[in-house]
Amino acid sequence: MKLIIFITILIATFTFSEAKVFSKCEFVKTLYNAGVPRNELRDWACIAQYESNYNTAAINNYNTDGSKDFGIFQINSRYWCKIGSVGNDCNLNCNSLLNDNISDDIKCARLIKSRQGFSAWVAWNNRCQGKTLPTVSECGF
Repeated sequence: MKLIIFITILIATFTFSEAKVFSKCEFVKTLYNAGVPRNELRDWACIAQYESNYNTAAINNYNTDGSKDFGIFQINSRYWCKIGSVGNDCNLNCNSLLNDNISDDIKCARLIKSRQGFSAWVAWNNRCQGKTLPTVSECGF
């Protein structure tokens, strides 16, 4: 019995340790190193700030159509990722968007942007478009 409890705690610890809350500068540097152009960094920082507060473990369960939004960019399960298996347009399992490796998140977010622009994100429409965007100069950009 003690072994089962130990294993359960170990698995829970490992699962929770995979998620990460990025600082703005760490996030922006990760984007830039993934090939995101400098002139888009402030928009992406704004999206991540207002969609997830830079938290890779963020999940929104409250969409009216029953879909969910996952990860630092709040990528939607109806169109872009699939719950429980790999699928939809980004060919991702939505749970893969909840860890500290955001390379697949960035790739999917850039696909979304290429098809729909930043306006695909409600947070960008409501809090970023036409507004003062977060600065990134303190991050070296």
